[in-house]
Amino acid sequence: MAIVAVVGPTAAGKSDLAVELALRLGGEIVNADSMQLYRGMDVGTAKIDLAGRRSVPHHLLDVWDITQTASVADYQRAARETIAEIHGRGRMPLLVGGSGLYIRAVIDDLDFPGTDPEVRARLEAELGEAGSAVLHERLAGLDPVAAATILPGNGRRIVRALEVIEMTGRPFSASMPSYEDAKEYATQLGLTVPRPELDERIALRVERMWSAGLVEEVRRLESQGLRDGLTASRALGYAQVLRFLSGEWTEDRAREETVRLTRRFARRQESWFRRDPRVRWIDYRATADQALDTIGPCDS
Repeated sequence: MAIVAVVGPTAAGKSDLAVELALRLGGEIVNADSMQLYRGMDVGTAKIDLAGRRSVPHHLLDVWDITQTASVADYQRAARETIAEIHGRGRMPLLVGGSGLYIRAVIDDLDFPGTDPEVRARLEAELGEAGSAVLHERLAGLDPVAAATILPGNGRRIVRALEVIEMTGRPFSASMPSYEDAKEYATQLGLTVPRPELDERIALRVERMWSAGLVEEVRRLESQGLRDGLTASRALGYAQVLRFLSGEWTEDRAREETVRLTRRFARRQESWFRRDPRVRWIDYRATADQALDTIGPCDS
C-alpha cells in the first residue's frame, strides 16, 4: 500500500504543502500531529482551518477530548483503519505531522504493550514525589537507548517506558525496530528549514497565535477541564498560558517561554527525522511539483 508522509519540524509548512500534494494526487490527509487530535485546541496547534483545507478531506483532527491521555497505540489503530478506508476509495493517503513516534507507529511494525493500572499508579506516585530526573536516571540504567531519546523532564514518557520494562521484562526501546529492519511502507518527504529562518518562523507563529486569541482559547479550555488533561495541559503554548492564568508568570514570560521551548522542540523533531535514512529531504520553499519529482511515482 502506498502512503506519502510529509514530515519535519513545526512551522516548516507541512500542512500547506500536503494540501497541494493531495490536490494533485487525488489524496486525503491523515493528521499525525499529536496535539491536533484534541478538540478545541486550534489556535495553539496551528490547526489548518476549513478554508486552508481547500475541500481536501482531513482525518483524525478533533477526535479526542482534552481530558483524554494520549495513547500512541490508540492513534496507531485509528490511523491504520483510516488509511485502509482511503485506499478502499482508490485515493492516496497523505500522513502529515511532526510527531515522529506517531509517524513510525503507522508506517513501521511497532508493538505497543497495554498498561498495568497498578504499575502505572505506583510510578506516577514516584514521579510526583521524586521528580522526573530521578526516574530518568533509573531508565538510563535499564534502557540507555530509550533514555537517550526521552528528555529528563518528560515525566509521562519516562513513566510509560518504565511501565513497559516492568511489564514485559524487555527494554522499552525493543518495541521500536531499527530503520534497517523497517519495511518501506511509505514515502517520507521531509521539509528542511535553515535554523535561523526556522527560529524566526517560530517566533512569528507564536506572535500570530497570541494575536489570534491563544490566551482566550486556553481560558475557555481551562473551564472545560484542560488542567485535568495529563497530555493536553502540557502542550506547547497551552502549558505556558496556564501558568500565566494561574498568576505564576506574566503574559510576556509565557509568550517568550513558548517561543523558546518551541524552538527546542523543533530541534528535537529535526533530530528524530534525520535519524531515519528513508526520509527524502527538500527545501521548505519547494513547490508541489518539485516535491512530486522527489517523491516519484506513487502506486495506490
